[in-house]
Amino acid sequence: MRHKKGEDINGWLIIDKPKGMTSNQVVNLTRKIFKAKKNGHTGTLDPFATGVLPIAFGEATKLVPYVTDGIKEYEFVIKWGEETDSGDTEGLVTVSSDKRPTKEEICAVLPCFIGEIKQIPPAYSAIKINGERAYSLARQGKNVEMPERIVQIFNLQLLEVLSESEAKFRVTCSKGTYVRTLGKDIARKLGTVGYLTELRRTKCGNFDLSQKILLENLENMDYGRALKSCLLPIVTCLRDIAVIAVAEADAAKLQQGQALSPKGFDVSDLIGKEGAAVCNGVLVAIVRISERKIAPVRVFNFNSEKENTDVDF
Repeated sequence: MRHKKGEDINGWLIIDKPKGMTSNQVVNLTRKIFKAKKNGHTGTLDPFATGVLPIAFGEATKLVPYVTDGIKEYEFVIKWGEETDSGDTEGLVTVSSDKRPTKEEICAVLPCFIGEIKQIPPAYSAIKINGERAYSLARQGKNVEMPERIVQIFNLQLLEVLSESEAKFRVTCSKGTYVRTLGKDIARKLGTVGYLTELRRTKCGNFDLSQKILLENLENMDYGRALKSCLLPIVTCLRDIAVIAVAEADAAKLQQGQALSPKGFDVSDLIGKEGAAVCNGVLVAIVRISERKIAPVRVFNFNSEKENTDVDF
């Protein structure tokens, strides 16, 4: 049976991912709800985790790297006294400890995790080992050697001591940071063990919880204008990029993959950087600017979805 291709829908949908769903399940469900031709997410949230999951539709999928490479913020709760093989509530307890850190002890060790730190990701992660997901190997009972990585922690703070056995934190970090591993390492630095009982992403690139929508609300909406009004313009993820206004003739060249001469454009301060080429208020291309040329990096083609392409930085 031939399936309908779906509609050309462009824009961002910021889902507050519920616990228990995979990121791919959210992608598939939102594609069905919007009857969309194409969509994708911007970085996996485990079923255990909740929070900001930006979904790109149509031409916005070309901008996914600008979100996945962005800074992330999470809030998480560590339970002291036990460590699990998954680093969260879904794993088996492997180590126990009677030590319960005080607020003063916790605050004293947090500066040790600011800046560049080394992490060994958990075996229960989506990293591929010889072409196979690490969590798949771990569930088969195989010994998984995870490669060490360097990540950046920009801010880490204790939000609240919930009880003698639990404390809540907020972290701002680079992509690739495993918060479950961070929680385990904090506990070990405190002379005890611990695992995450809660993990919530509050920011992802330029997106945060103020823009979120619940899946249940989407499912209760009638298909049409009300549903599409939940989409953010595709340029929402590009707030920190320079805008370069181009004429229609230049826009046509960029869309054909041709570079422009920088002469006639005020781009002397943008050499070596990227910019957003805009024609009549509509995004045409992401360009790379050099002394010799303005070259297209990603080109955009829009039909009837102009409401989600207008530039408003």
